[in-house]
Amino acid sequence: MSTWRKAQELAASQGIDALVVTPGADLRYLTGYVALPLERLTCLVLPAHGDPTLVVPALERQAAVASGTDIQIATWQETEDPFALVARLVGDVATVGVDDHMWASRVFALGAALPTADQVLAGSLVQQLRIRKSAEEVEALRQAGLAIDRVHARMSEWLRPGRTEREVGADIARAIIDEGHETVDFVIVGSGPNGASPHHELSDRVIEAGDPVVVDIGGTMPSGYCSDSTRNYVAGGTAPAEYLEAYLVLEEAHQAQREHARPGVTAESVDEVGRSIITAAGYGDLFIHRTGHGIGQETHEEPYIVAGNDLVLEEGMAFSIEPGIYFEGRFGARIEDIAVCTADGLEVLNNTPRGLVSL
Repeated sequence: MSTWRKAQELAASQGIDALVVTPGADLRYLTGYVALPLERLTCLVLPAHGDPTLVVPALERQAAVASGTDIQIATWQETEDPFALVARLVGDVATVGVDDHMWASRVFALGAALPTADQVLAGSLVQQLRIRKSAEEVEALRQAGLAIDRVHARMSEWLRPGRTEREVGADIARAIIDEGHETVDFVIVGSGPNGASPHHELSDRVIEAGDPVVVDIGGTMPSGYCSDSTRNYVAGGTAPAEYLEAYLVLEEAHQAQREHARPGVTAESVDEVGRSIITAAGYGDLFIHRTGHGIGQETHEEPYIVAGNDLVLEEGMAFSIEPGIYFEGRFGARIEDIAVCTADGLEVLNNTPRGLVSL
């Protein structure tokens, strides 16, 4: 069954008469079309009963057809009101579900075009489908994991004292493409004190001998599925003793989380297993983020591996396991793998060395 038919059935079961989905991962998932997020409206109109329609500007019709989508396409001209077209396709309904990332201007315009319909967020509906990966999706994530592993395996080509984070990051970005990705989504090279900022941007800081360096990288494959992996390096010299002590704790926590995660346990329990080890060692206040996030056609999606999320993990759920310890102003470390729940366990999709790598 096609993904849009599954979404259609879910919408009907939840009392949503039609879905309107604009460019983004949900649209790609439901239609196969990677639409540009232009000022001109593109959207999927998916009624709870009946055939869907992909609404595109006339100048984008060829691109939509080339995507291979099996959904009928309706176009609108520059001088036409696309929301009037959407309203005709939706018809006289009580409830319309809109995707979570629809621009506010479009939400208001759609509301004006359908004044008697209630609008509700439908992102969680599509996430119910996206959160459990099929065998084909798992294979796509597996290939993404292999591709980003190949980049980490080449780190000695670029990471060395005397180079700036920005110079190293540029080399990594080229390698992400060279190793099979379609786009580079992010490159984090956090050296020395910059490693204490989990989402550090590349800077002109010169990497020094003995600096611990956090390298967190990811991209999107031609399949549309994402990679994300973090490893830790020391470029020449010896890392500080306090860092090495904390790193051993981080390795222990990461291993415990990998061994614990499987179908039947809760997302929050995976977080707690690692956090308790880090806290017992005296670093609890230095683990400043959740353990992980789901991954698929977006780098961050459900399920989130965080305290308070009592979601029970199931086969096909894919997510990161990435505990971290951060000493503000000094250094930091994070170990990150992507993993997917199998029928009775866990498959880890990143397998480069997790220990501190000396270059």
